[in-house]
Amino acid sequence: MKIFYAVQATGNGHISRATQLFPYLQRYGEIDFFLSGSNASLDVSIPIQFRSKGCSLFYSKCGGLDYWNIAKNIKPYQIYKDANKLPLHKYDVIINDFDAVTALACKLQKVHSVQFGHQASFLSEHTPRPENKSKMGEFIFKNYASAPQNLGLHFEPYDTFIHPPIIKDEIANATPKNLGHITVYLPSFDINCLEKAFQSLPDLKFHWFLHTIKEIHTIGNITYFPVNQKEFNKSLIDCEGIITGGGFETPSEALFLGKKLLSIPIKEHYEQECNAAALKKMGVPVAYEVRDDFNQVIANWLDRDIVYPKITANNVPATLEYLFDTYNK
Repeated sequence: MKIFYAVQATGNGHISRATQLFPYLQRYGEIDFFLSGSNASLDVSIPIQFRSKGCSLFYSKCGGLDYWNIAKNIKPYQIYKDANKLPLHKYDVIINDFDAVTALACKLQKVHSVQFGHQASFLSEHTPRPENKSKMGEFIFKNYASAPQNLGLHFEPYDTFIHPPIIKDEIANATPKNLGHITVYLPSFDINCLEKAFQSLPDLKFHWFLHTIKEIHTIGNITYFPVNQKEFNKSLIDCEGIITGGGFETPSEALFLGKKLLSIPIKEHYEQECNAAALKKMGVPVAYEVRDDFNQVIANWLDRDIVYPKITANNVPATLEYLFDTYNK
């Protein structure tokens, strides 16, 4: 088969998932990847055949969305041009991991597709939501990357079409250790927003992954890392706990490894608010604000006796077999 796989690059999770799936997809035929978006910081190790700036998210300095930057980088006419020139008729299967350009291309060219990934799970009303639903957020879930067929991924099987998270081989095959450090991955926070809080906890060691860091170095109780998949995997496997956003991939890997987890969803980011609602329902601590007492929040989190849920990994061959078997049904 010839397979077209669209990857949303507003963050690193979609790229990480596609990288994990790549060798499994190769068993079915030839894969051409389409990368849409422009603000992921992870090195891309999959072969990219097509690219588009698409729609990207940008962040404010301390944990929120930068709506002005998001709006000014959306180019509707360019998105239409990119969608119109994608040669989708060449492909037997079109897999869309939450990309608007590919969804538009499928409608313009009248071809079939499947939305595959975490965002597809929100097409079920049974998937957890925050107390205050966002009408705009729900509209985006239903329309941003709509497809005739949907296969979702989430922490738990909230509906019949929702499967477990895809866990990277390096994580799935690892033997977790506790070397005492706290791994930090919060891409929506600048260094100045959190550094004082970490420095004020000198008895704790932090591994902090930042896209602004070029080389690994240690100052006091903080070791600063560039965003690097290999180094991050090692830090996560060996950590005592992790502080991260309200995304999907990193919390999934932490829960799979049985690590302590503190989630800080990006402000007014509806998908992350929904993920936070799911994590809270599972008993995972969630912090919605980072204030001057964040050091105490960290200390209290580590002191609490919490039984963290252990989630299962996706059976990737079985999931892909299901996807291809049902693609045109």
